[in-house]
Amino acid sequence: MTVNSTVMQTEKYCNIQDIKEAKMMIRDYVRKTPLIQSMFLSNDITGGDVYLKLENMQFTGSFKYRGALNKILHLTEEQKEKGIITASAGNHAQGLALTGKLLGIKATVIMPEEAPIAKQEATRGYGAEVILKGETFNDSRLYMEQLAKETGKTIVHPYDDNEVMAGQGTIGLEILDSIWNLNTVIVPVGGGGLISGVATALKSFNPSIHVIGVQAENVHGMAESVKQGKITSQFTAHTIADGTEVAIPGEKTYEVADKLVDEFILVTEDEISNAMRHLMQRAKIITEGAGALPTAAILSGKIDPKWLKNKTTVALVSGGNVDLTRVSHIIDTLLEPADTSEGVVG
Repeated sequence: MTVNSTVMQTEKYCNIQDIKEAKMMIRDYVRKTPLIQSMFLSNDITGGDVYLKLENMQFTGSFKYRGALNKILHLTEEQKEKGIITASAGNHAQGLALTGKLLGIKATVIMPEEAPIAKQEATRGYGAEVILKGETFNDSRLYMEQLAKETGKTIVHPYDDNEVMAGQGTIGLEILDSIWNLNTVIVPVGGGGLISGVATALKSFNPSIHVIGVQAENVHGMAESVKQGKITSQFTAHTIADGTEVAIPGEKTYEVADKLVDEFILVTEDEISNAMRHLMQRAKIITEGAGALPTAAILSGKIDPKWLKNKTTVALVSGGNVDLTRVSHIIDTLLEPADTSEGVVG
């Protein structure tokens, strides 16, 4: 296994040994998610081999469960007894809530007031206390920090945490278990926990793997921070990719992403919606906006063809927790007359 100097610079936050340990710790609780080839994205669009890593099939419908679980399994008994708390737009909330239920730990979740109803209900369904506070994730985060000080509950950060990053990094190991000769990986980015863990796992194996992060034009704090060379807030408007609606990235994840992510692609709201539609029609996959970001980047043509044509690429479908009303809206506004190829699976 080759480990280059760039990866070594980020090892204080998350390293390959942390990720391997996380894989062992969470293996009895998580689902090894499918990795399937999309013939549509491969043959029709890129001229390469494009695979979809289906974390929308994970328990709770999102990759976030991995990181939350790994973090909580590392807590002391005293911390577990006092309870856990987080701020989340929905997917991390569900991961925390399910872990709390499985391990018998009281969980509290602070969610933005505009968090999707489906994610609110699912989080409550797993047994967590849900408090709606603030217009944005950052507002919710500040209130979470205040409440944690008042109650003594342990904060399980949705992304800016070593154990959380390591938990998400187990996805990278699963990809390598199936495709060792990977050339390019495309990952949705919000606060940065997912891409930090995945990039660490992949580049520890092969530093030449090209890692692309994708964010919405409306909210792309991580991309803007890397561009500016310092942590920078960026928020224009809400995005359909609500799971990645993080205006200010984490301090730890910024350091990792700045060194290990090769480039960032920004996509529009229409491009995200179009990707959700194509994933439904062509690959028979229901995904939320955040999960469609890598496909949106491919379909938009914004990725240099040299990273896709005649290459082996994995696009990560990070989650599938989407309101049915949103799915209906996408179908109503974007559905076009089907051609004879639309019924082909893949």
